[in-house]
Amino acid sequence: MTTLILFSTRDGQTREIAASIASGLKEHGIDAELQNLHRVETLAWEQYDRVVIGASIRYGHFHPALTDFVKKHVVELNARPGAFFSVNLVARKPEKRTPQTNSYTRKFLLASPWQPDLSAVFAGALRYPRYRWFDRFMIRLIMKMTGGETDTSKEVVYTDWNQVADFAREVARLTRSGTIN
Repeated sequence: MTTLILFSTRDGQTREIAASIASGLKEHGIDAELQNLHRVETLAWEQYDRVVIGASIRYGHFHPALTDFVKKHVVELNARPGAFFSVNLVARKPEKRTPQTNSYTRKFLLASPWQPDLSAVFAGALRYPRYRWFDRFMIRLIMKMTGGETDTSKEVVYTDWNQVADFAREVARLTRSGTIN
């Protein structure tokens, strides 16, 4: 069987994290299939023994496609072990890097009809040179207000790759009953 890893990304960091999780699963002998949640038309759910969904935050919100996907596929999602991870710049601060302390993730999980067995929060990347003018301005303003990097010539990856590898190991241990071996 295969683990389905879906990602919703705006600037590519969530895709990179999803690919790292897929590599971690392969190290444990588990096949993984990566798919962009925004491009999924149909899924052969019977091919997947577990599912992982990762989504990024922009301006305090997940992309609406995440909620739409979960609502549409809630039966399939809840029928198999699952994991969710969010990616955001708030999580650059260690105290905001858990589902309980990260308001975006906590809010999503409380409202979601899908209740994943595992959840994680990863710090994203700040890619000023790649942003459009408005996004660069707004993100710089937010970073200034929150004590973050404001040099718009920089790209900073805040992702803790060891945390991602630990999460992949936990996903690899998920069983049919939703418990971790």
